[in-house]
Amino acid sequence: MIREAVVVAGGPGVAGIRPDTREGTVFIGADRGALRLVRSGIRPVLSVGDFDSVTAEEFREISSFSHRVIRVGGEKDETDTELALAGAIRLQPGTVTLTGVTGGRLDHAQSAMHAVYRLQDKHPEIRFRILDPDNELYFLRPGRHTVHDGGEYRYISFFSFGGPVTGMTLEGFRYEAVNAEIRPGTTLFTSNEAGGGECTISFETGICLVVRSTDA
Repeated sequence: MIREAVVVAGGPGVAGIRPDTREGTVFIGADRGALRLVRSGIRPVLSVGDFDSVTAEEFREISSFSHRVIRVGGEKDETDTELALAGAIRLQPGTVTLTGVTGGRLDHAQSAMHAVYRLQDKHPEIRFRILDPDNELYFLRPGRHTVHDGGEYRYISFFSFGGPVTGMTLEGFRYEAVNAEIRPGTTLFTSNEAGGGECTISFETGICLVVRSTDA
């Protein structure tokens, strides 16, 4: 059983890749992210992309240490990261973690965020998140959700993604709310903190972007 599929892209801000990762975790490399895995002592179950960001020698290195390699043409509709995410979904894991997409080009970060949003909406049975050393991002759909202690990710912020989030109630947090609304552009729900016990967030409509952060 695959608990988590970690997709590693080629950008900065990588977290959660270690050769001693717990059983049930597999790794997928997107383009240069595959080289990063191989050189970290991790053998990707899949390396995918056009590999335009690696040399011929580096690509041979990736090919030698990956279970499977898919090389695609440079002219394509999907990004290398999207192709890697699609490969992760086919493994039917409980969680898909995407890293190496923040801290660099903002267009890449936005593209990754929208891809994760679309996939979370399409595959509610899988938990999707974006991870870097200072942040964890994920999306919530309407309903009631339990929020656990974020460990090093002390601060938690809530934003609307698209239209407004309505009927929002926060319980157990440092700053609570009852039947509130988060409109696009609102910053009121930034830098909250989870309390010592169980924390819950519930809302009726909209898509909520959750950002858990630590001070760098």
